[in-house]
Parts: sequence; structure tokens; C-alpha cells
Amino acid sequence: MSSSRFVVTGGAGFIGSHLVERLLADGHLVCVIDDLSTGSLANLEAVRCHPGLEMVQSKVSARPGLAGDLRGARGVFHLAAAVGVELVVREPIRTIRTNLDETLALLEAAAAAGTPALLASTSEVYGKSAQAVFAETDDLLIGPPHLGRWSYACSKLMDEFLAMAYAAERGLPVTIARLFNTVGPRQSGRYGMVLPRFIDAARQGRPLMVHGDGSQTRCFCHVADTVEALVRLMGCPAARSQVFNIGGAEEISIRGLADLVRSVLRSSSVVELVPYDQAYAPGFEDMRRRKPCVEKLERYTGFRPRIPLRRIIELTASPA
Repeated sequence: MSSSRFVVTGGAGFIGSHLVERLLADGHLVCVIDDLSTGSLANLEAVRCHPGLEMVQSKVSARPGLAGDLRGARGVFHLAAAVGVELVVREPIRTIRTNLDETLALLEAAAAAGTPALLASTSEVYGKSAQAVFAETDDLLIGPPHLGRWSYACSKLMDEFLAMAYAAERGLPVTIARLFNTVGPRQSGRYGMVLPRFIDAARQGRPLMVHGDGSQTRCFCHVADTVEALVRLMGCPAARSQVFNIGGAEEISIRGLADLVRSVLRSSSVVELVPYDQAYAPGFEDMRRRKPCVEKLERYTGFRPRIPLRRIIELTASPA
């Protein structure tokens, strides 16, 4: 991309801050809109004084003149959202309102300004589906509403429907990226993210707490690979009105991940299994497997995440 101006909502968050650094390094101007409810200015410390950075502390939905912020921008990356399983389980109203209200405000402003939008969604929208590998055209199976665990998946899926509705009815150029377990430096374990929790415990010699029986499998993607994919998708006109998976292909059980973290960090910590009912709430349901098909991403952008898991753990454990 040639030098341009971009807006990043949630730009003080984990993924957002890495994206902001990348855009500034590429010579672009960046406006960050973040209410700092889960993000932190510390995440942007390396670029705090960068002349190309504008910081706006506000909820997207509460920002006066949001369309004016977007007007003339080459694109807006919408990363503002509720994050983490613990927050989802403990504050379901906040989860649903944050995801729906902020996305609706963003799409309305982007449509008014004529600014292309990239919506960060999640692999959670695949829900309880038992596919061995998840593709963007798969049917989605969400759990029942009395289990609050599914409120996040449902609200993010509604975000996707909203985005596609604005594309169809208002002509908004919009792309949807479903992220699969993005990890890396500056990610916090505060809201239940598994890899930073494991790394912190291993460093301190505390038990690595594995929820359930540990046989559930996931694929992890380093934030640098996620950011590369997001940037390429924003720069790909053919990706408009399309959904793309972004994630690694190296599948590992959560118990295996705990053991690998112990090995990489040479930790003497033990692994303990914690029942879901104790870790979250009675009736909590987890997905047994979550592996993305990223062939479509590579076909459209020429890129697929490639950083191997052992190296991801090393990089995540390193200082930001």
C-alpha cells in the first residue's frame, strides 16, 4: 500500500497495537479509537510519540462525528470488541452490547463516509460444529441461549451478518476476518487467554491449569502473521464481501500445549486439570477441535501464517 491514513478501532489492544505499529512502520498515518476498557496505552508505548499516530480515547459508539474520523481514510480496521472467555462468561450483557453496539456504529459511519472496513471476527462463530477443518462456507452451529458461553459467538456472528447487510444494502466495501487463537507479546492472560496464562505460570513455578481433560485441540497464530494477513486483506479489493479464516495449521491439545510451554521455558511447574464447572460455570461447553482451512486466504492474498508453534511460544515469552 502507498502512504495513506487508516483508522484502527481497538488499536490499544493486543492485536490492534501490533497492527498500529505495522501501519506506522509502513509509512501510514493511523488514528486509533479505543476506550481503554480492555486495551492499554502501554501497548502503544513504542509508538507513543510517533508523528503519524493520533489517539482518540472513546467508545466507537460514543464518538461524536465518527464518520468524519473515517472520511478520507483508506480503510478502517474494526478490532474493538469484548475479549476473553472469562469476560464473556462473567459479563454477558457487556459482551453482547459491546460487540453489537460498537460494530453497528462503525458500519453506519463507514457507510456514510464511504470508507472500506475490515471486521475482525472469530473462530468462535463455528460454534459446536464437529468439522475436522473449518472452512468459510461451513454451516455454523451455535449453542442454546441459556448457556451464556455462546453469547460471544452469537454476537460476533451477528456482527458478520450486519457487515454483509451493509455491503448488500448500502454498498459498503467490507471484509470479514475470522481469527483463530492469535497469540504473541503483550497478550494478557487477564481474560482467560490460555498461552499467556501458561507462560506466566511456568515462569513463576506455579501449576499450569488446564481446563477440562486437556484433550481439546487448538491452532495458534503469531500476531505478526495475523497482522500480515489483515494488511493484505485490506489491500485486496477482490476480498470485499468475503469471509476469510486467519490461523495457524499446527494443531495441538491444550494438555500438549502446557507440556510444550514447560519444555520451551525449562519449567519445573506441574500440570493440573480443572473441571470446566470450576473454571467457569455449570454447563460450560467447549469445542473439542478448532483447526482453520486457510487456502482461501492464500488464494486471495498469496499469504498463509507460517511461524511454527515452538517459535510462537518463544516469541510470546519474550519481552514486548
